[in-house]
Order: sequence, then structure tokens, then C-alpha cells
Amino acid sequence: MSGLAHAVAFARAVVFLGWTLFWLPVQAIALKFDMRLSWFVPRLYHRGNCVILGLRVVCHGSPSPVNPVLFVSNHSSYLDIVVLAALLEASFVAKQEVADWPVFGLLARLNRTVFVQRKARQSREHRDEMRHRIGSGESLILFPEGTSSDGNRVLNFNSTFFSVAENRIQGVPITVQPIAIAYTGLDGLPLGRSRRPLFAWYGEMDLVSHLWSVLSQSTVTVEIAFLPTVTIETCESRKDLARHCQLMVATCVSDMLSGRPVQLMVASA
Repeated sequence: MSGLAHAVAFARAVVFLGWTLFWLPVQAIALKFDMRLSWFVPRLYHRGNCVILGLRVVCHGSPSPVNPVLFVSNHSSYLDIVVLAALLEASFVAKQEVADWPVFGLLARLNRTVFVQRKARQSREHRDEMRHRIGSGESLILFPEGTSSDGNRVLNFNSTFFSVAENRIQGVPITVQPIAIAYTGLDGLPLGRSRRPLFAWYGEMDLVSHLWSVLSQSTVTVEIAFLPTVTIETCESRKDLARHCQLMVATCVSDMLSGRPVQLMVASA
């Protein structure tokens, strides 16, 4: 990494830290008193992070106007969280380990994240929390792959994550909206397969060194597509629902990575 790249990374880190320290107490107070502001602050905060991190976000389609919505997205980087939080008024569902991460764990808690335990003995309790949240009108964001990928493909969606979609709110099935995210360009040029791990974080990658590398880059284009909505009634089971969403997302990610036009149909719910 060149001296200039190190300087860019350092400057961005300082701005990010200052931006974060400014909004942390505001969000903490808003949450403590259950203020409407607690939903506005995370979106404003992460929109600022998109600018600080050099993320150029290109949207295809739009979030469903229905409330609440279960958003299900592919996942290749912690940057996905920044982009989604900047665009959606919704809470994330994350693995319990994230709660203990330095900085990111605190940010997740202040963003109303639902932390889930993978152990079967405790999974029911967390499913109940998800049902309570969405039953009270709160939209959720799931990463049903269960882990992050290398950004070049979409992993199979685990149908267990779709159990909350089997519930109804006042007799109406929950709206599910698949979302596809792809990192497609760097400084206006196509981002090839070999360079996508510059932004995808997966496997045994070290978080700190990867984040420093991200901070040193210029402008990355992130494409996000809000795909047609679906409900459990559209499919025969939650397994079919998971397969349906995974196919839609995988097809769209493939189109975005290859530079093909994104095809969006009219939403079904």
C-alpha cells in the first residue's frame, strides 16, 4: 500500500471516528426514551458512512411500502450493513457473536439488532423475539446465507431463517422482499472477480487489516436491487420460499456482476 493510500485510510478513519462519536450519544438517548428519532439517526449516520467510505450506491427498484417487511439479502461484507442501514428503516438479525465485537457490536446494539444464538436450545427464544418485533410492525433484515461469501456468488439460503415468515399479522401473511447486493466497480471501472475480495469479507480474513484496506480505496460502486415481494402463501413451504428468494437474488447478482441490465418485475405484494 502506497504512502498516499495510507494517508487516505488514516484521514477516513479519523473522520469515521469523529462522525461515530457525535451520533453515538444522540442515538443512545433516543433509544432510552423510545423516541421516533431513534429510527432516523441510524439512516442518517450510515448515509454519512457511505460518503466517508467512498461507497457510490446505485439502486434498482425500491423498498416495499408495506409495513412491516422481512428483507432477505445476500451477504459478502460488513459494508452491506452500512448500505442497507442507509436505505431501510429496519433492524438487522445477526449472530450472537457480533454483539461482542469492538465498535461494531455497540453500533449493532444501537441499531436495535436482534442477536440470534445458533444453539437449538436457545434458538426458539430468539425466534420469538423476531416474531414479536415484526408483529409489532418493525421490519427486519436477514442474511439467510448464514455467513458471508466472496462476493462472486450467492450461497444457498437457509430455510430456518424464514420461519418468521410463516406467521401472520392480523390474518395477513408477512411480506418478504429479496434484496441483491453486488460490488461492481472501482473508480468507475468494472471490479473483476479477483479484486472483489478487496471489499468482500469472508472466511478467516482479519477484520482490522481488511477495514484498513477498504479505507484506502477510492470510490467503489455498490449496486443494490429491491426485487419483487413474495409471501409464504406464494410458495408451498418455507423451504420453497427460501429457494425462490435465493434464485431471484442469485440471478440478479449475476446480472449486476456481468454488467447486464437488471430486470425488475412488478412486486407481488
